[in-house]
Amino acid sequence: MPDMHNFAELFSRFPSIKVGVVGDVMLDTYMWGHVERISPEAPVPVVSIDKKEFRIGGAGNVAYNLQALGAQSFVLSVTGDDEDALRLVQLFSGLGVNSAYSIRSRDRITTNKTRIISRNQQMMRLDTEITRELTPGDEESLMLAFDRFLTEVRPDVVILEDYNKGVLTERIIHHVIDACKTAGVITAVDPKRKNFFAYRGVDIFKPNLGEVREGLNLLSVDAGVGQLQTIHGELHDRLQHNISFITLSEKGVFYQQGERAEIIPSHLRNIADVSGAGDTVIAVAALVYAATRDVHLMAEIANIAGGLVCEIVGTAAINVKQLLDETEALLGKQYQ
Repeated sequence: MPDMHNFAELFSRFPSIKVGVVGDVMLDTYMWGHVERISPEAPVPVVSIDKKEFRIGGAGNVAYNLQALGAQSFVLSVTGDDEDALRLVQLFSGLGVNSAYSIRSRDRITTNKTRIISRNQQMMRLDTEITRELTPGDEESLMLAFDRFLTEVRPDVVILEDYNKGVLTERIIHHVIDACKTAGVITAVDPKRKNFFAYRGVDIFKPNLGEVREGLNLLSVDAGVGQLQTIHGELHDRLQHNISFITLSEKGVFYQQGERAEIIPSHLRNIADVSGAGDTVIAVAALVYAATRDVHLMAEIANIAGGLVCEIVGTAAINVKQLLDETEALLGKQYQ
């Protein structure tokens, strides 16, 4: 790997990398307020709302993280044809994320998760969504949009971001992976239980430990390197993928590519909120791997990024300067 201890040089490559994110986008609505009394109508707190904020969630948050890292970021999804979809388009546009290849459907509504927060504690979440799979017509529209994206943009890497909201059907998954293989494009996936084994032939398979336990029907998982290597073997038998990249919550991350396997422990953090950490990890991992093809460096930097974003309340994008500073501070000696 040429001179990768120069992390500034590595990060300076990010703006030349084009990344497509295919999956379930959603709108995150945050209502921040304070509680002064209990309702006379029922034994529940009355939250007086101080401010309301809209953020991009789901696959959109992955695209936002990629853009924040400097990459050229594209989001491909199917939303409703509604007010929340328009709000998402405005948010994407304001952040510099390209949503031109996304589809609006009258058969769906845009997923909106409304969180009510007081004193940095989530009091309640209200979800508006349709989670059934796309209709065949919407599948066709998204596949055509993806093929156009592949031809017109010529991306370096495509991330499949599955939130079990119905966009990533088996048909879409197979189409995207096959088309990327033909075009020589790296694929990475953040899977969920339903289509866990549909992602055959993907380059980077990034579940968390809980998703692995569900997917393989394991009663318990000792997060030791031996059992994780066994898990990689079982996953590889089913998926024929290149890299297993498993996040282990506060214990860090595990990766295996061929015979090369390692657990990278997490760095001590003041954890405020873990929501969105997986989005940041997959974004950073895909970008670093696209730039370097170095699986160890990919895992090291993604591990740092996941910890950093947990210090922020709510889904948020990684700060690229902070990530570079932390990477130099924590990894500098290893790569001298």
